Amino acid sequence: MGRMLIEAIRDSDDCRLTGALEMAHSLALGLDAAAFLGHASGVAITADPRAGIAEAEVLIDFTRPEGTLAHLQACRALGVNAVIGTTGFTDAQRAEVAQAAEQIAIVMAPNMSVGVNVTLRLLEMAARALATGYDIEIIEAHHRHKVDAPSGTALKMGEVVAAALGRDLRQSAVFERHGITGERDPSTIGFSSIRGGDIVGDHTVLFAGTGERIEITHRSSSRATYAQGALRAVRFLQGRNSGLYDMFDVLGLR
Repeated sequence: MGRMLIEAIRDSDDCRLTGALEMAHSLALGLDAAAFLGHASGVAITADPRAGIAEAEVLIDFTRPEGTLAHLQACRALGVNAVIGTTGFTDAQRAEVAQAAEQIAIVMAPNMSVGVNVTLRLLEMAARALATGYDIEIIEAHHRHKVDAPSGTALKMGEVVAAALGRDLRQSAVFERHGITGERDPSTIGFSSIRGGDIVGDHTVLFAGTGERIEITHRSSSRATYAQGALRAVRFLQGRNSGLYDMFDVLGLR
C-alpha cells in the first residue's frame, strides 16, 4: 500500500512526497522512497515519525493501530493533519483518534475506495427497503497476510446496515457458527471471512428473502483505488485545522 501511495503521489499534479515511514527493523531504512519505481525522490525512508513528517502537511497512514497512534502523537506535536486507512482499532483506540482530532484534522475510514463508499450508501438504502423478511449476511475475502477479521470494511458495512435498521451491531453481529447452532435469529447480521492468496479485497452483503436474494458486491482488483481515495481525502483536509471526518464527508455523501 505504501508503494501504491508513493506512485499515486508522484503521478499527481498537486501532491508532493516529503517523507516516508517504515518500522524500525525494516531493511528499507535509508533507501530512497521511490527507488522501487526507478526514480529518485530525494526522500529517505525513516523510522522516526517526527523526522518523517517534519515537512508534511498531511500524513497518510495505512499501518496498524499501535503504529497509527504513535504517528498521531507526532502529528499533534507538529500540527500535521492525517488520513487514516488503518483498520482493527479497539473502541479505546478509536477514542484516542477522536481526541487527537480536537487538535488536528483527520479523515478516518476503514476503506478509502470511492466505490466502496458509494456501496455503503447503497447498502443504507437497501437495508431500509428490506427491513423485514430478509436475512443479512456479510462475506469478505482478503489476502493471506491480512491480520484482522472481519475486515474494517465489512464491519463498516455492518454498522451502516444496522444503523439503517435501528439496531446496534454489537448486539446483532454473529461472527462464528459451529456445530448445532439452531435456527437463524432474523435480527442478527452474520459475518464470514475468507483469507487466501493475493485477494485484494472482496465484499458482498447478502439480503436473503423468501424466493429471492439480493447481493450487493464490491471487488477490488488493485490497491490503486485506495491510494486515489486517500489523495482525495488529503485534498479535502486542505484548510482544515481540526475535526474527525470520514469518506462520506470527502465525497459529499452525507
